[in-house]
Parts: sequence; C-alpha cells; structure tokens
Amino acid sequence: MCGRIAVIASPEETAAFVGVGDLESFPPRYNVAPTQPILVVMAGPQRPPGSNLPDRMAMLARWGLIPAWTKNPGDMPLLFNARSESAIDKASFKTAMRHRRALIPVSGFYEWKKLPGNRRQPYWLRPRKGGLVALAGLMETWSEPGGSEIDTAAILTTGASADILHIHDRMPVVIQPEDFARWLDCRTREPRDVAELMRPAQPDFFEQIPVSEMVNKVANVGPEIQDRVEPLPEAAPEKAAKPKVEKRKSSDDDQMKLF
Repeated sequence: MCGRIAVIASPEETAAFVGVGDLESFPPRYNVAPTQPILVVMAGPQRPPGSNLPDRMAMLARWGLIPAWTKNPGDMPLLFNARSESAIDKASFKTAMRHRRALIPVSGFYEWKKLPGNRRQPYWLRPRKGGLVALAGLMETWSEPGGSEIDTAAILTTGASADILHIHDRMPVVIQPEDFARWLDCRTREPRDVAELMRPAQPDFFEQIPVSEMVNKVANVGPEIQDRVEPLPEAAPEKAAKPKVEKRKSSDDDQMKLF
C-alpha cells in the first residue's frame, strides 16, 4: 500500500519532471497523509502549435478518491489506494481508470514493516538515484449536493518488488518518464493498452531508509522525520520475568512464632 508520501523538490523541478507549465510556489512537504491535497498531473487540452510542452495540466486534488456516483462520502471507506490488478473492474475505479489516469509526482513514500510484539518500523523509500518519481494515479471529480465540486485522487498499487517484500507486500505503481504520454493518453489507449505499465519497480530502484516513529504523527512535518535511525530489533522484546516467591512449609514452630 502507500499511505504517506513526501514532495520536497522545488516547484520548478517538479514542473520540469512531469512536463507542465509553471507551478504555483509551494513549500517542501515531508509528511503528506490521505485527505490532504496532492499534486495530480493529467492529460490536458491540446497546446497551440510551436509549444514545446506536452499537453498536460497540473491540479491539486484531495488524496482519497470519491466515486462520482457517491451520495454520501461518509458512507464510503477512504479510497487513497487502488489495487492495479482489479481497478478496471471495481465500480469505484473503473471509470477513472478508463478516462482519468494521472501522474502523482513525489520525492518518495513511507512504508511500515510489521514486527513481532505489535511493533512497526517505518521506512522512507526514495529513488536511489535521487530526484522525483511519478506514481500512477486515478482522478475523479465528485459533485456535492449543493453543486460545488471536489477533485479527488487515489494511488495505484501493485505487488512489491523483491527487495521491498521484507517491508511490505505492496508498493505504489511507478510510471517511468518514457511512459508518461502513454499512461496519460485516455483518448486512444484503453486500460488494457497500459496494463503492462502497472508493474513493480525494478529491484534496487528505491533506497530503503529506516526512520523514527515521528513519521507516525501527521503533525510532524519537518525534515528530521527522514533522518536515518537504527532499525528496531526484529525479535520481540522479552518480558521481564516476575520474581518467584518461595513458599515455606508451615510447621508447629512457625505457627507458634505468629503469636
């Protein structure tokens, strides 16, 4: 799965990476959680002749997709991830999968490894070569009963690559730059035409950095949450043994001493 991301590149770097025009200024975001706004890139209207930029547009969307047919979002689970293997058949995702595929540029994501004793070790996973990575996303616009609209998005996931399996069995789908246009082309390419792009990243693509439990709290948003720490031990901590109280056998003499 993918439940936390970070975007710490500059707006200029982000715009150049995904091939859009100027982006509004935004600060580094080290701990982005579902329901918060994320940057989403989609195919846009055709640009005028002579433009060097692809036909793409960027927007902010709520991280947590709300299907267009939803009457009350409160009755729906928070759909911040979508399984790539079944998205085309799921009622919540199939329309977006066909018509509104997106790219979500990030600097990396966080994942938690389950350990014995109900413990979890968080990891910061970032491209080993540095820079940004584009996650496969889906976008849907939900209309409130009052008429206002909310743009919402989900991140597609797939089975984890071999090197990440020790942390979690799922990971976000990564779209490589050479496949951006193909993934975003919902006019001429159906989901089956891009199904092969929804695969795990190559082993060793992500660097795995154990970080502290500070990232668990959404309120912690500083760069220190990405500092490397010594990972928690794999074995569960042993419980301290209770001291044994030796019981003495009673005797006539002992009974007499009580008085």
